[in-house]
Amino acid sequence: MEAAATTCYRHPSYETYVSCVRCERFICPDCMREAAVGHQCVECVREGQRSVRQARTAFGGAVSRTAVPVVTYALIGLNVLAYLAELIRPGVVDRFAMTGAGLTDADGGQYVYVEGGSPGFDVVGVVDGEWYRLLTGAFLHLPPDGSSFGSLPFGVLHIVFNMYALWNLGRVVEEQLGRGRFLALYLLSALGGSVLVYLISPGDEVVGASGAVFGLAAAFYVISRRLGRDMQAVNGFLAGFLVWMLLSAAFTSWEGHLGGLLTGAAVTVVYAYAPAGRRTAVQAAGCVVLAAVLVLLVVLKTSALTG
Repeated sequence: MEAAATTCYRHPSYETYVSCVRCERFICPDCMREAAVGHQCVECVREGQRSVRQARTAFGGAVSRTAVPVVTYALIGLNVLAYLAELIRPGVVDRFAMTGAGLTDADGGQYVYVEGGSPGFDVVGVVDGEWYRLLTGAFLHLPPDGSSFGSLPFGVLHIVFNMYALWNLGRVVEEQLGRGRFLALYLLSALGGSVLVYLISPGDEVVGASGAVFGLAAAFYVISRRLGRDMQAVNGFLAGFLVWMLLSAAFTSWEGHLGGLLTGAAVTVVYAYAPAGRRTAVQAAGCVVLAAVLVLLVVLKTSALTG
């Protein structure tokens, strides 16, 4: 008596005599997946992938199979798009730049804030409830006809330098922290830079991703120490950033740089030394507490300016 033909369990019209080594169901070539011994079906392979614990870095970041720094590239894209918006509509800078407390006249001209305001002028900025400026200013840069550095228009160099630094630092830091932690670090560093500007120089109009980039530089330093890397080159790298912070004080905001540096260091220390058993919860709580402290500082400064 002739044995009945066996068919693929997913494709009944396909006659086959090969079975999955795990579930022993018959599978056709379209359903076969190479295994250490023999073949497995699609469902068994999928189930095996779910049961394998995903590898993570020392900071809790998931080890990506593609190694593409998606968040870094997205942030660069947002900064470039914002710069194009500035070129098309220059008023975007005055509307969204980090301004703690500024004055405008009837023609929309910007003036330095005088404590308590000034008759005939409108107060604008964070002090007037425009809290979004604390973050939106970090995605804007000096326009091409802005400050000059020698014979070169520093407006163009401003975004070029920042995006180059973001591209170099972001890829390394995002790989170690993972996407979510990296994004939180970037935004908190940007916020920390803006808050220090508000505390020290509320009348200044500040733009640039420098605060966030300095936060990434601090994160790179903390990560390198945590992983036990050779610190000689890392120390030289961070020293270069500190020198840049001093030199750039003539045409950008050193307060924003320092605020981003300190905030980025604080966030990454929490990431690096959170206990493994409660790592995610401690890291999230640390970010929330730090954000709350920054918000409280803004509230207190606003009260002092308007009191």
